[in-house]
Amino acid sequence: MNTKIRYANLGFLAVTALYTGAWAYFSPKEWHASFPGFGLSWLPQLGPYNEHLAKDAGAMFLALAILTAITLGSVRNTRLVQTTGAVWLVFNVLHLSYHMQHLGMYGTRDQVLNVVLLTALVLSSALLLVPVLPGRRGDT
Repeated sequence: MNTKIRYANLGFLAVTALYTGAWAYFSPKEWHASFPGFGLSWLPQLGPYNEHLAKDAGAMFLALAILTAITLGSVRNTRLVQTTGAVWLVFNVLHLSYHMQHLGMYGTRDQVLNVVLLTALVLSSALLLVPVLPGRRGDT
């Protein structure tokens, strides 16, 4: 893997974490009612609104955003990139596993979007575990 792929994956994860985290923490009721946005709403089907749970989720995503931003600044540090990838991978695999067990509460479009988006997050996290090969072109 080259550093451009690292930047892209870290950027994707950072934006996801910042978007979700800031919304959940600073506007938890609206987040629960309207996440992921864009005219969709995936959380009310999973249970009633809980401000504590929403703010905790937001805080966790904001912490992941900070870790990921720090890693973006040290993208050549393989240990840091792989550690960040491993942290994200644990979260994303468990998150995907949960949602795969609860797809029945959604219509077809939302089922497909859940699987595609959550799988993309798993793959993006896993790619961070691949080391940069020395002396390869495109490692800038």
